[in-house]
Amino acid sequence: MAREKIGAAAAAARLEGWSAAPGERDAIVKTFKFDDFNAAFGFMTRVALKADQLDHHPEWFNVYNRVEVLLATHDADGVTDLDVELATFMDRIAG
Repeated sequence: MAREKIGAAAAAARLEGWSAAPGERDAIVKTFKFDDFNAAFGFMTRVALKADQLDHHPEWFNVYNRVEVLLATHDADGVTDLDVELATFMDRIAG
């Protein structure tokens, strides 16, 4: 089922610390910083379980204690409420 786009600007306005991705892509981005690699990896593991449950997977990059996340709904070619749902979950578990 295709989801309706809400757009990066509208989504970022609903979320703490998220912003529209630079460039032309309709996506939202945020960098999470943790105390160490173990905490960052634990965060990624919890997000991976939720992402599988939602069948919605982030694009992300991890170096030591930093996790850079980009969210967009590929079949909508942009940001949807599904991205906001996953971003909200990430914010909640990141503390």
